Amino acid sequence: MPVISRVAAPIRGRFLRRAGGIDLSRVDRVPDRLVWPLFREGFDPLPRLSRLRDQAPVARLTRFLGITVWVVTGEAEARRVLADGDAFSTDVRPYVGAAGDAHEGDIGGLGFTDPPEHTALRKLLTPEFTMRRLERLRPRIEAVVAAQLEELAAAVAPGAAGTDPVDLVQTFAFPVPFLVICELLGLPDDERETFRRLGAARFDVSGGGRAAFGAVSGSREYLLDFVRRQRQRPGEGLVGHLVREHGDRVSDHELGGLADGAFTGGLETSASMLSLGTAVLLEHPEVYARLAAEPAYVERVVEELLRYLSVVQVAFPRFARRDVAVGGQRVRSGDVVMVHLTAADRDPRAGWDDRFDPDRPAARGHLAFGHGFHRCVGAELARMELRTAYPALARRFPHLAAAGGTTALRQRSIVYGLDTMPVLLDAR
Repeated sequence: MPVISRVAAPIRGRFLRRAGGIDLSRVDRVPDRLVWPLFREGFDPLPRLSRLRDQAPVARLTRFLGITVWVVTGEAEARRVLADGDAFSTDVRPYVGAAGDAHEGDIGGLGFTDPPEHTALRKLLTPEFTMRRLERLRPRIEAVVAAQLEELAAAVAPGAAGTDPVDLVQTFAFPVPFLVICELLGLPDDERETFRRLGAARFDVSGGGRAAFGAVSGSREYLLDFVRRQRQRPGEGLVGHLVREHGDRVSDHELGGLADGAFTGGLETSASMLSLGTAVLLEHPEVYARLAAEPAYVERVVEELLRYLSVVQVAFPRFARRDVAVGGQRVRSGDVVMVHLTAADRDPRAGWDDRFDPDRPAARGHLAFGHGFHRCVGAELARMELRTAYPALARRFPHLAAAGGTTALRQRSIVYGLDTMPVLLDAR
């Protein structure tokens, strides 16, 4: 029987009730423009969002994706919500299951299920992301990074490294995690270009999101077909291992959902960290130089970049199972709760601030990978990629600099990042 039951326990509540404004009981004034808390100013959350965190770390927000939700911006309150599976659910199926023809793999997976379904699914994936397994992938990660660095160099005409810009996103930041995910899943070499186009399109919301939704459907259909082929001839990647070890216990849609979760969780996030992280490092040239010369310094830099950027801006939505008090507010059964990870990772009450400082103590305690039983299962893979890519980039291009062209910030997305980042490979 599939791990995910087709019967989802209903959550009592009022998902679309109340169209009122932000609860002003704990904040003197919140601007009406604060209706979409994903915008940033450079690397930082909007000042209005920081003020909201300081004055009302749990507040009601109107018109977030058309509904009223609670937004949690305080670090302590965020940890409480993320870790409390008894009070908060991530199971979205009671709200979208009425469509009737949706497969559980389309809306299920790790992000949108609760224990015991979540526990069973996570147990399938956890062995694939142990350090012992990941160490087998390290040589491929190093090879991918080295190859893309050469692609960067080849993208500029000889003698023009100081004058002709190259897009770091399209030539390095996106291809590195994409190729690593392909290696992890076991996707055939001759199918990766098709999957790359689908992967790039699903994160492009410039056309209002229609093309992105179509690409999501296309990539999921591809992965479902890939799972079915792996059933016949299991390969050496993650999907092949899951088929061999657990194929009789999980459905094709569940395996496809897990593969899609690994793809989406490991691609856009790592690509954003590589591009945005490099942008931060270029603003701190002394840190960039130390990356090339001091291997022991790399871990501190990576952890601080993860905290400072927190590119996954909000966690999966939570739905209150019952009335519960959080941060001095009464969250009612059925209310929707959004945890703003970026704001929480800048909370002064937790010892954080808006500075990038790799020498600060205990940076590893951030929320960039989430918290509780929904914490990112691929966190160590992401760390391995970043710890490999940043110093390799610094060694290969010690005089890298931002070019004068347009750097396109990705706004209105749960994952913050850069769509383009023109750089000069040798700005001496």
